[in-house]
Amino acid sequence: MSDQTIRVLIVDDHPMVAEGIQSILESYNEIEVVGTLSSGQEAVDRAADLAPDVILMDLNMPGLGGLSATEIILERLPQTRILILSMHDSREYISTALSHGASGYVLKDVPTDEIKQAIDAVMRGEQYLCTGASGSLQPKGDSAREALTTREQTILLELAQGKSNKEVAAALVISVRTVETHRKNIKRKLGISSTAGLTRYALEHGVLQGTSPGF
Repeated sequence: MSDQTIRVLIVDDHPMVAEGIQSILESYNEIEVVGTLSSGQEAVDRAADLAPDVILMDLNMPGLGGLSATEIILERLPQTRILILSMHDSREYISTALSHGASGYVLKDVPTDEIKQAIDAVMRGEQYLCTGASGSLQPKGDSAREALTTREQTILLELAQGKSNKEVAAALVISVRTVETHRKNIKRKLGISSTAGLTRYALEHGVLQGTSPGF
């Protein structure tokens, strides 16, 4: 690995976070930071031109979120590894990110050298979960509830951010009727009858990121 430059793209809408990560990574001779972008849409639009080996992707960003951006980028650039960087260690959020094709999940408060370890691991073709994230994936109660599909998880995230069916359909490039069908299935599986209930579920289970000041 030491004789090969690893091209890394950072996608985070908080400049201080992006600059801090860039500073850390640029201290390694074998890493080249090819760009820092502030939205999922920018990442989708520029990933092919920047040709990163690894993308460090935040999840909760204005417009196109990190999960949808991850899906789209991996469809177009299947060899790219995407590492999720997040403040949230909930089991549901980590599982959703991995089911969308992310190669790993790293909490933003990990020691600085762990980001480099994560990059090296995914470049070797391994999945990487930092200690806090892997602990959150340990089985817990409530296993009897019918699991949401990957698409349902994505739509729950979008709906919980207050988006309408039409806005969700536009963001995910699907029909409004499809969103309505998924919405009904989500409510049935979770035993929830209202949109407010979906938002409350997302908050209580850590599915909705960006609920604390600054993130």
